[in-house]
Amino acid sequence: MGALELVGSVDGAVDKLIELYTAACDVARDGGDYAQVLYPKIAVDIKEWKPIDRSQPFGYVDEAGVYSAAVSRPDLMSDYLRHQLRCLTDNYDAEISVGYSDIGIAPEYIRGAQRRPDAKTPRPTLDDVHDAIIDGDWDAFHGPEKPLFHFGPQRFDIACARIEHYTGIEVDSVQKFILFTNYEMHTREFVKFGLSQLADDATRYNALILPNGTRIERGDVDDIDALAMNLASKYQMPRFDLVADGNNGVTMINIGVGPSNAKTITDCLAVLRPECWIMIGHCAGLDARMRIGDLILGNAYERRDHVLHSHIDPETPIPAVPEIQRTLEKSVKKIYGEEEQSLMRTGTVLSTDDRNWEWQAPRDLWEWLRNSTAAAVDMESCTIAANGYRYRVPYGTLLAVSDLPLHAVPKLPAAAQAFYSNSKEAHVMCAVRAVERLAKNPERLRTRKLRHALGEVPFR
Repeated sequence: MGALELVGSVDGAVDKLIELYTAACDVARDGGDYAQVLYPKIAVDIKEWKPIDRSQPFGYVDEAGVYSAAVSRPDLMSDYLRHQLRCLTDNYDAEISVGYSDIGIAPEYIRGAQRRPDAKTPRPTLDDVHDAIIDGDWDAFHGPEKPLFHFGPQRFDIACARIEHYTGIEVDSVQKFILFTNYEMHTREFVKFGLSQLADDATRYNALILPNGTRIERGDVDDIDALAMNLASKYQMPRFDLVADGNNGVTMINIGVGPSNAKTITDCLAVLRPECWIMIGHCAGLDARMRIGDLILGNAYERRDHVLHSHIDPETPIPAVPEIQRTLEKSVKKIYGEEEQSLMRTGTVLSTDDRNWEWQAPRDLWEWLRNSTAAAVDMESCTIAANGYRYRVPYGTLLAVSDLPLHAVPKLPAAAQAFYSNSKEAHVMCAVRAVERLAKNPERLRTRKLRHALGEVPFR
């Protein structure tokens, strides 16, 4: 690794990171010496620790010292990097240095680069792909330099590659406000909304990108219904990006069914540091007073999905994020009006990895649920919330009751289809309007509630 050079400003540091990364990628594309194809590195030397405004949610450290990160795609993350570095350097007397790290970039992570039969060419090994920093590993925080960012560059790159693999769209257009669903009908409603926005000259949105790569710009919208019908995708998790300036728009992803899918996609999206993600799906209602179509705003999570137990103890409480809760509630009230008071309730969501959990003998179901306060059962919400908690990404859940299996109303095709037809637009729009409201003032999501007492990096 070459010596890092002092840079006099935050903007200069980020510009230098982009310059070095671009130069390294150009060498790889042009068939040059792969010894020069290295990730850039940034180091912030905090000269003296001091107390800062305790209301600040990030941009602070526990002690003086050098905080560093090897960085991939600084062009993609430039706004984030500038903001985080300003917060940190405004709080402390600090020097910023930038240069090349000693970590090679595998050609598979560089668009337009080809692998050559050269022993010096690094391979996309998984040896350095891990979540030691995000999970607060002792060694990650007790070396000569402390971590500045949550992820190593290889972890970042493979996450971006998997986002593109699963969703079909290049990672660059993922927006900062993310909605998850497991229904194609929800994505269709989202596309209709996006097209209606692009047909309005006053919209803040610039384009809608579909999973097949089609990009619909303002002025391209002639027939909203016809365009909304053309949503076929060969990808496992079709993604729809309603693009605004600064990636401040809304992304919707159909993640399919189950906690494994929910973990897979949130593991990857976390590297982009989105402002929030919200699950909109269907659930089984557990209270006999409920009706089909009632809404459940999750305010607690009972985890029986098993996919994150090795990262977060199942007994660790996953708190609701009030900033998202309040916004979703306001959105429901605005869309449903006076009906909202009886239609929506807050409650615990239980997520299971067994889709047929209700296929148990009555006594077994009694034993399974008797100590639970759950109002609803689904398969994804707790995983999305728990990974949001783990990755410090604000999260929320708004579910619609589609069946009441404990009260002789199981999910059957005819009734389910009728429910879907009646509920889908309002359900989607509650979530869309909520994230639009949040996008007007994302600072309200910059919460201290998800920061950990130990093993925390300076960046959000």
